[in-house]
This record gives sequence, structure tokens and C-alpha cells, in this order.
Amino acid sequence: MLHKQMQQYIFSALNQGKKLEIYTEEKEYIEKHDLISNDVTLIEKVPTTRFQEAYIERCDKETEETLFKESFAFLEHPMDYLQKHKNEFLYLESNWLEVIGVDGITFEVNDVFGTYDVMVGMKLQKKFEAALKENLRKELHGDEVRFELMFNQNDGVWDLNFPLNYVDGFQVEMSLDEAFRLIYRFLFTLVERIEDRSKDVN
Repeated sequence: MLHKQMQQYIFSALNQGKKLEIYTEEKEYIEKHDLISNDVTLIEKVPTTRFQEAYIERCDKETEETLFKESFAFLEHPMDYLQKHKNEFLYLESNWLEVIGVDGITFEVNDVFGTYDVMVGMKLQKKFEAALKENLRKELHGDEVRFELMFNQNDGVWDLNFPLNYVDGFQVEMSLDEAFRLIYRFLFTLVERIEDRSKDVN
């Protein structure tokens, strides 16, 4: 899970050097779990560069066809771009998502509720269902909190759909980049807590 992915990332990123450039979430995880030796220096990267190399598509909701492949600059748009283009959804892939066991993020405005909905496939075993549900109920806040969670037998992943509106740190005025970084942090924390709980149980 996350622990193994982080070890692999550290191994490939260090590359014989003694400095490791890393983002806040990974830095906190490395320090908490003591994954590096004392002679390695951690350098925190600027958060806004996380998805600089991401693959981004604007897609049509009805046909799911790609309308346009966007550059990183597109993420500077305010998040309400999706409110103004409700027929579209955004799809983002990034190497960073592999660290947390997610292939890609789909982001759109819910046609019924008007919330900003996130859809991901999480590479977690089926046995983590209870832990997933427990943590989602704990971490999503609001009077009408809802999420959809279903295990996909064919792909062996958990299909998760949740409104970003109920995540701590959500603001309507966010940019798309800020929204995707908040999604990443939420998923990173979710996977970490499930992993920690499984260790406690074992």
C-alpha cells in the first residue's frame, strides 16, 4: 500500500544523492514513519507545482468523449468553470496519484445536487470496506453528507464518488489546481489511515 509506494518513490528519487525534494503530504509521512536515514535532507517543494506534469482532459458528460487535452495552465481557472460548463467533466492523471493507488481523478458538478463531485478508483483490497466507510463518514463533514462506494470485481478497485464540498478546506472560490490538490490530500490521508488501522488490527 502507501508505505511500499513511498519506499519505492524514495529509492527512485534519491538516486545516490542525499537530498529529497518532496511535497508536504509525503514529507509528513516520511518523517512520521521514519523512512529515511538522518543524513538525508528533505526539501519541501512548492505545492502549486504538484500537477505540473499531469495529463488533463476536458470531456463531454453525455458521450464521455475528449473535448480537449489541456495544459497545466488550465488549472488556474476558478473551480466554478465547472458550474459554467455543466456538460463537461475533467479527468486528471499524474504520477503522484500512483503513490496513493489511484489511476486518475474525475471531477464534475453534480447535475442534481450542484456539488463538486470527485470520482476515483482506489487500489485497495476488498477487505478494507469497513475501514473505508468508517473513515469516509468521519472525514466528510456536512448535514447531508453522501458518498458512493462500490467494489469493482473486474478491476479489483474501489469505485469511490464523493462531494468535495464536504472535505475540510473546501472553498467555493478555489482554483481547479487548489481543488485537485485538496482531493489529493484527502485521498492521501484516507489511504494512510486505512493502512495504519490495518497495522493496528494485525
